[in-house]
Amino acid sequence: MLIGTVAIVGRPNVGKSTVFNRMIGERVSIVDDTPGVTRDRIYGKCEWLTKVFNVIDTGGLQIADQPFQIEIKAQVEVAIEEADTVVMLCNGKDGVTDDDIFIARMLQKSDKKVILAVNKIDDVSYQANIYEFYKLGLGDPIAISGVHGIGIGDLLDAIVESFDGEPVNDYAGMISFAVIGRPNVGKSSLVNAMLNQQRVIVSSIEGTTRDAIDTPFERDGKHYVVVDTAGIRKKGKVYEEVEKYSVLRAMKAIDKCDVALFVLDGSTGITEQDKHVAGYAKEAGKGVIIVYNKWDLVEKDQNTMDKITKQIRQEFLYLDYAPVAFVSAKNKSRINTLFPLIDEVYDYGQTRVSTALLNEVINDAMVTTPPPAHNGRKLKINYASQVAVAPPTFVLFVNDPELLHFSYQRYLENRLRDAFGFDGNPIKILARKKN
Repeated sequence: MLIGTVAIVGRPNVGKSTVFNRMIGERVSIVDDTPGVTRDRIYGKCEWLTKVFNVIDTGGLQIADQPFQIEIKAQVEVAIEEADTVVMLCNGKDGVTDDDIFIARMLQKSDKKVILAVNKIDDVSYQANIYEFYKLGLGDPIAISGVHGIGIGDLLDAIVESFDGEPVNDYAGMISFAVIGRPNVGKSSLVNAMLNQQRVIVSSIEGTTRDAIDTPFERDGKHYVVVDTAGIRKKGKVYEEVEKYSVLRAMKAIDKCDVALFVLDGSTGITEQDKHVAGYAKEAGKGVIIVYNKWDLVEKDQNTMDKITKQIRQEFLYLDYAPVAFVSAKNKSRINTLFPLIDEVYDYGQTRVSTALLNEVINDAMVTTPPPAHNGRKLKINYASQVAVAPPTFVLFVNDPELLHFSYQRYLENRLRDAFGFDGNPIKILARKKN
């Protein structure tokens, strides 16, 4: 579970994207010596000493009136608002600049925890450069080199220490679901429609997401909680309609939930932004239900539902296991179809299969369709074991993990679904060499 969110801010060309890529272990951000390459916020997850947290890369801030500065400043303000801790990154070879002072004052006004990191301290000859940065009034600077990885461990230690301990699971014994999707698809209306159904007892408690309210409720004797995905509450000129502003809030909600209700707008159709949001739920390993909202606005005949389902399957090939529900939040029609699906997807996510039965299914699958040969060698699966739930995760002990081709792994996944269901849940299959 995530323990917090950190935003990396600074003026252009101080190495924010390089440090970001170093922290998350991937080349997600574009790294270029041209100032201003990163304009939008970019998100990733960092794991350090068993702790996992979100990292936000941001565009470079500067006082001068440069192209896109209004947009970049708005994006950085959103990143700071969403973060628990902010890392201010400076360039140790340039010394303190007017832009650094401007950003430091902005962060002091934000009332956020701030860690000062001085980048490009590539060897000991630059070590003394960090002392100048005390004048920013942000505490002890940490000397790092994003390119060479120097001091990154110290920075990560400071970030983890800045968070307020482990997150508390307030939802033990409840089924938690998040209503996610791009802006204006009807998420809030759907939540309201679900909570206003008969036989629902609603109460409110503060969620771990700042400024958000998660809502526990009881329905037909079962306990649920809606994980909040409210819009960003930010003072000043932040343009809520810009779709990417909702991404981090959706990511937080997805991480906290058991089941994600991924909402599509039936009046506008499927967009690229829809695919991005759905991808987060897939990557997080959560159960997913695709909810086609605004069904009342769709011109229908007896084949419409089948046609749209087929289109959804084509556009979201990676969610072919997710059930599809058609609802109208506005009219509260077909809302009662969602709760049985939530229960089913949650239960499948928690399902454990006995080792004997699992190996029987795997062996039958191999007899029916033997693994193909690669360079004269064939995959041999000695035995299989389920090692986790939510998502269901299976380890295959094999002669050589590299012989498990993606297509055969997909075949085994389909056989597991045929045997055990797992509707709405991704399945993870891992290959390990048998000792």
